[in-house]
Amino acid sequence: MTDNIKVTLVKSGIGKPKKIRQTLKGLGLTKLNKTVILKNNPAIRGMITKVSFMVKVEI
Repeated sequence: MTDNIKVTLVKSGIGKPKKIRQTLKGLGLTKLNKTVILKNNPAIRGMITKVSFMVKVEI
């Protein structure tokens, strides 16, 4: 597997449950269309899975 994952927020967190908003904040996704590059590890992949309907992932 690669060392990094590129994640982009494509749907707003407004109106979503608090846990979803906190997960987005933990990933560093604070604004719409913001892209972050994260380490590829099980913790990050679990967070991405939780908000998969709101983000676009590129490996």
